[in-house]
Amino acid sequence: MGKKQHQSDKLYLTTKEWKDIYGGHKDDKSTKIQRAEFKKLPFTHCALSFVPFKDPVCSPEGIIFEMSAIYPYVKKHGINPVSGKKISVKDLIVLHFSKDSDGKFRCPVTYRVFTETSVIVTIRTTGNVYSMEAVEELNLKRNYLKDLLDETPFQRKDIINLQDPNDIEKFNMEKFYHVQFDVKTKAEIAEEKKMMSTPMYYINKVSGEARTVLDKLKSLEVESDRKKEVEKIADKINAAHYSQGKMAAGFTSTTFDPVTENKAEILEDNVVRYSRVTKNGYVQIITNYGPLNLELYCKHAPKACENFIVHCKNGYYNNSRFHRLVPGFILQGGDPTGTGKGGESIFGKAFEDEINGTYKHDKKGVLSMANKGTNTNRSQFFVTLDAASHLDGKHTVFGRLVGGMDTLNIIEELGAEPTSDEPREPVWFVKAQVFFDPFEVAEAEVQKEREALARGEKPKDEEEEEDQKPKLKAYKSGVGKYIRPNPAAQKRPVDPSLLDAAPVQKKKVVPRSNLSDFSSW
Repeated sequence: MGKKQHQSDKLYLTTKEWKDIYGGHKDDKSTKIQRAEFKKLPFTHCALSFVPFKDPVCSPEGIIFEMSAIYPYVKKHGINPVSGKKISVKDLIVLHFSKDSDGKFRCPVTYRVFTETSVIVTIRTTGNVYSMEAVEELNLKRNYLKDLLDETPFQRKDIINLQDPNDIEKFNMEKFYHVQFDVKTKAEIAEEKKMMSTPMYYINKVSGEARTVLDKLKSLEVESDRKKEVEKIADKINAAHYSQGKMAAGFTSTTFDPVTENKAEILEDNVVRYSRVTKNGYVQIITNYGPLNLELYCKHAPKACENFIVHCKNGYYNNSRFHRLVPGFILQGGDPTGTGKGGESIFGKAFEDEINGTYKHDKKGVLSMANKGTNTNRSQFFVTLDAASHLDGKHTVFGRLVGGMDTLNIIEELGAEPTSDEPREPVWFVKAQVFFDPFEVAEAEVQKEREALARGEKPKDEEEEEDQKPKLKAYKSGVGKYIRPNPAAQKRPVDPSLLDAAPVQKKKVVPRSNLSDFSSW
């Protein structure tokens, strides 16, 4: 009956077999909670941040921390985040781990890789990390109390235990002081109590297939319990002329939920606004050498123009320096750091190029976006000091100089440093004044149309179309009143003079000779 080698001849089960193998013993709830609350921290992780350490240090008790995480914590609180005891930065010991070619930690003497079952120690006076086997065999048994690498003397009390498989409570993360008192909030405690009511809380280790099944079940439960989000519906302003494609996807794909209603795709707010921009913008830059008046091609390069106008309005460019000047080529600025490596766009990331064949770098005074490659536009811009056709197709042209050419000539005559391309005299972007912003007008127009729709009024475009349509004429009442009578059906009167005219003579028919005619035979 039994499973042991020498118990196979027994006709009964022992108490231990019944409890351990055949499930006769069931843990009570407190034992389950105690087992679930035990979470072991690997020795390769910081006991404060719970991430793998790069510059390890340890406390006198042998708790390993990341240097960049523990130093600020100790300076602020003055306690050990694991035990809660007082500690100072001077008490921390810098550790020196040895690694193999695969990057795994190992003992520098025995060359054995450290695992979860290894007994790992360090020497307080040096911080070198060894396996306890090497220290015991080469130091303690031989009474040779010197470091095995640099022969620094130490005492037995200087041997600090970093990991001992028999002392598992030392690495129980749930018992750490900063976990129990510093980090946990009332919301987290409530969430943990809620998790304790589910069976998943008591499962520490499962197989890969079981984990996949449990995750699938959990996702199904979340999907069923989740409330339906308020779906954004396309209106007459942001509705595209094409559909979302969900109906076709639901019909052809087995992994897509069936959709029985075909809805129009919703255009982004920027697309709606940009479609209503029809005029150019006008901005004046005030430099320490005079003004520069710019005209912006907002319809052809809307993102670049809006980015530039918003930065000018919020003072992003104010008191920044034109960091690059190449006479006969360009004057570049737009970087608040003044290094040529900074600057951000209003979109929070680099935006795409807006290359238009109509506008080129064909003369002096062309305003264009500076970039580091394709679709890397941020905030930097430049003004050409001469034609530069090799920049066409690589940089977005979004404006031109319409006033202040004398100022641009003065700046160009300053010259640049031969090594850095910086102007010999500082050229400052003092401030900017926006004379006309077409994006504000477009935004106001969209808002006005939405308010009109909310009141039940028709959009302006539909009203114009209705005004342009010709009004139908009613020819009679009832069904078919708009159908025009057929004028061909009405008979025209005959002119009497045509009746008295001479009769038309018939043409004489000339008989054709035909060899097949045998009537005269």
